[in-house]
Amino acid sequence: MNAKDIKKKRASRARRQKRVRARVVGSVERPRLNVFRSLDNIYAQVIDDTSGRTLVSASTIDREIASEMEGKTKIECAKHVGMKLAERAKNVGINKIVFDRGGYRYHGRIAALAEGAREGGLEF
Repeated sequence: MNAKDIKKKRASRARRQKRVRARVVGSVERPRLNVFRSLDNIYAQVIDDTSGRTLVSASTIDREIASEMEGKTKIECAKHVGMKLAERAKNVGINKIVFDRGGYRYHGRIAALAEGAREGGLEF
């Protein structure tokens, strides 16, 4: 993949992300679960858009989670991150969220993270 293709791919994702964010807004009652995925890691955070604050976050590079990722596939890691995020959100008192897939297709690691968050007790 050359530089031109990479630029086009990033621009396409930015357009999709903008389209999703036009409809998905987090509030105090239902904060937004934002997802970012890189080639190796996945990051998730629960954001209150009214105050612009991150309430809870989890990722595969968290010290607590990274030690448990040894020998797991990326999808298994994403599901584990979702469950850990749900656990942390429950501790803060968050039960309902709005899911922001960040311009990614709801497939693979993104779907696994959402499934893990649902299994952890979050409603969306």
